[in-house]
Amino acid sequence: MTLLRHLPLTLALGAALASLASGAQAQSLLALVDQARGYDATWQSAKAQYDAAVSRADQARAGLLPTAGLSAGVSSAHTELSRPSTSITTPNQTATLSASQPLYRPANRISYEQGQRGIDVAQAQLDSATQDLLVRVSQAYFDVLAAQDTLTFVGAQKTAVAEQLAAAKRNFEVGTSTITDTREAQARYDLVIAQEIAAENDLRVKRLALDQLVGQTGTQPQPLALPVRLPDVAPDDVMAWVQKSQDQQPQVRQAAIALNIAQLETRKARTGHLPTVDLQAGYAVNHYPNGTVTAQRLNTRNTTASVGVALNMPLFAGFAVQNRIKETLALEEKARADLEATRRALAQSTRAAFFGVQSGQSQVKALEAAEASSQSALDANKLGYQVGVRINIDVLNAQSQLYQTKRDLAAARYNVLLGTLRLRQAAGTLVQEDVQAIDALLAK
Repeated sequence: MTLLRHLPLTLALGAALASLASGAQAQSLLALVDQARGYDATWQSAKAQYDAAVSRADQARAGLLPTAGLSAGVSSAHTELSRPSTSITTPNQTATLSASQPLYRPANRISYEQGQRGIDVAQAQLDSATQDLLVRVSQAYFDVLAAQDTLTFVGAQKTAVAEQLAAAKRNFEVGTSTITDTREAQARYDLVIAQEIAAENDLRVKRLALDQLVGQTGTQPQPLALPVRLPDVAPDDVMAWVQKSQDQQPQVRQAAIALNIAQLETRKARTGHLPTVDLQAGYAVNHYPNGTVTAQRLNTRNTTASVGVALNMPLFAGFAVQNRIKETLALEEKARADLEATRRALAQSTRAAFFGVQSGQSQVKALEAAEASSQSALDANKLGYQVGVRINIDVLNAQSQLYQTKRDLAAARYNVLLGTLRLRQAAGTLVQEDVQAIDALLAK
C-alpha cells in the first residue's frame, strides 16, 4: 500500500516534470488561433470572397461614370462609271472618338447600391468565418487537453491497479487473501491496459486534428492553471443574449441585407418603365487620300464634332417589366421569410447555449464536490483494506470512481469554457478578446 499512499505526490511530480519537458514547445490558445488564421482554407476563402465583393461593387459604380471609346478603320471603294467609261478607286481612313455620360439611369444607381450592400454581406460572412475559426481552434485545443487528461488518469489508475495486483499476489502467497482477490485485480489491470491503448489512440487522433487545423506538427497545448475559476456569464439573462443574437449575429445580418438587396431589386425592376437620358459627344475624322467620286484626285479630309442629349423612352416590352416586378416581389417575400426563420433558429440556439453554460457550471461544482467525496471514499477503503474490513475489489472500485470523477471534472471545465465561446458566437459577439480571456487561464 506504500505506492498508493504516495500516489497523489507521484502524479504531481510526474505532471510537473512533463510540463517542464514540454514547456519549450507548448503553445497558447491565442498563438494557435493566430496561426490558424493564416492557414485555414475556410477562413481564407471568406477573406477572398470579401475582396471579390469589394471589386464587384466597384464594377457597379462604373454604371454611374462616363465611358469613352476610340475606333479607327481603313477601307477602299471601287466605282465603275458608264459615262464616261472609267473606274475610280477611293481609299478611306476613319477615326472616331465618342464619349457618353449617364444623366438619368435609375437602374444603374440601384445596382451601385446593391454592390455596396454586397460588401456588407461579404463582411458578415467573413465575421461568421472568423467566429467559427475561433470556436473550431478552441474545440480542437481542448479536445487535446481532454485526451491528455484521460490518458494521464488511465495511467495513474494503471499504476494503482498494478500495485493492488502485486499486493493481492503477495497476500495470496502468504495465505492472507483468496485467489479471488488476485483474479479480480488481474481482470481490472487487463481492462485498464485496454483503456490505456484506446486513450493513446484518441490523443493521437486529437493532436492530428489540431495540427491540421493550424498547419503545424507536434502542437502541445498548455493545460489549465489549477485551481481555475471559470468565468461567469454576463449578463445573466437569457433574453439579453437572445436580443443580441437578433441584432448582431452575422447570419441575421446576412439575411437582413439579403432582404434589403431584394427590395432594391424590386425598385430596379420598376425602372423598366422609366426613360434614360445620356449626354453624348463625338468627334469623327474621314480622310480620302485620293479624293472621292465627286471630287477625284483631291486629298479630302472631313471632320465632324457632335454633342447632345439622348433620350430613350420604353413604350412596350411584351409585359416583361410587369412580370419581372412580380418575380422580384416574390423573391422579396422569400427573403423576408428567410430572415424570420434565421432569427427564430438563432434565438433557439442562443437559449440552448446559455442554459448549456449554466448547466455546465453547476456540473463543475457538483463534480468538484464529488471529487472530494471520491477521494475520501478511496482513503477509507484503503484503511479498511489494511485492517481487513474491505477487500481488494472495494479499493479498485474506489480508485476507478476517483479517476473517472477527475476526468469528468476536467472535461466539464473545458465544456464550460467552450460553451461560453459558443454562446457568444450564437449572439454574434464573439471576438478574439474572448479567446484571450480564456488563454489567460492557461498555465504559462
